[in-house]
Amino acid sequence: MPRIPVSTGVELNYETAGDGDPLLMIMGTSGAIPLWGELAHRLAQTHRVITVDNRGLGGSDRGSGPITVGSMAADTSALLDALEIPRAHLLGWSLGSAVAQEMALARPEQVASQVLYGTWGRTDGFQRAVLTALRLPYVHRDMESALAASGLAFSPQALDDPNVGALLEALLPAFPQDEAQMQVTVEQWDADLVHDTLDRLDAITAPTLVVVGEQDLLTPHWQSRAVAERIPGARFELVTGPGSSHCMHLERPEDLTKLVTGFLGEQRI
Repeated sequence: MPRIPVSTGVELNYETAGDGDPLLMIMGTSGAIPLWGELAHRLAQTHRVITVDNRGLGGSDRGSGPITVGSMAADTSALLDALEIPRAHLLGWSLGSAVAQEMALARPEQVASQVLYGTWGRTDGFQRAVLTALRLPYVHRDMESALAASGLAFSPQALDDPNVGALLEALLPAFPQDEAQMQVTVEQWDADLVHDTLDRLDAITAPTLVVVGEQDLLTPHWQSRAVAERIPGARFELVTGPGSSHCMHLERPEDLTKLVTGFLGEQRI
């Protein structure tokens, strides 16, 4: 995988695939590029897909300074600059969707459109409880418990599937690999908990699709709907039924791909 130095002082690990208008995919908390599963490959059939490891995870440098949603948005913006891509579509998942929001606010000229997948504008009590519980194993550097707790991101159907153990084992390279990366993940959870754009979302001008599953416990559907209601002209899609979890891109990649490509097909750089 190539690495590229960016103006925020780190080298970021990234991959590109496909041709067409650029689509930058921004990963969620604790994840590296492989956690996209087959979604990136599917989207590369219609777009030039750029996936990236957020600072301190995967193959990207940690650098110095705090990890916040704003600093991650600055990294992402700097990556587009370094790749000489003046304008791109964004697809942000979970923490990545918060990063996309901040980027659309800070650098609107770079954002042709955005897909906010599993998103929120300000945590409520339920979401804070879930995120705090998921954060704790990383604080104690207990990867076994962290992986067990990650089951909250999947649907009841997936967790009852006898193959779920093999699925999680295959995803292990996408999770933190050492103590330093576990600390970065703690900082990402902290960024999730204090993310707050709710009163600024009406300033976003990029065409926006908000997608969430009805079984999503980490970013509950009412939180995503509140974001869609604040962004002028945003489209809201609630995916229902089995597999409509926070990891819908792993459980129902074909359905998510159809929604994303359908929306992006209406947008132009």
